[in-house]
Amino acid sequence: MENQNLTFEQALARLEEIVRSLENGQTKLEDSLALFEEGIRLVRLCNERLDGAEQKIKVLSLAPEGKE
Repeated sequence: MENQNLTFEQALARLEEIVRSLENGQTKLEDSLALFEEGIRLVRLCNERLDGAEQKIKVLSLAPEGKE
């Protein structure tokens, strides 16, 4: 599945899988690097989704006059 199509929850769950896999120490170096790269992409995706949610909350929390 393409990372950009993942929900925040799916991306976070996949990131947790990657961390567990890397921590167990049973992954070959090349595979570990690929997992690490995927993990970095997922972290960025999660941060983008969190930033977007934060911006929505800020907009929704503004008073009707557009002032906080």
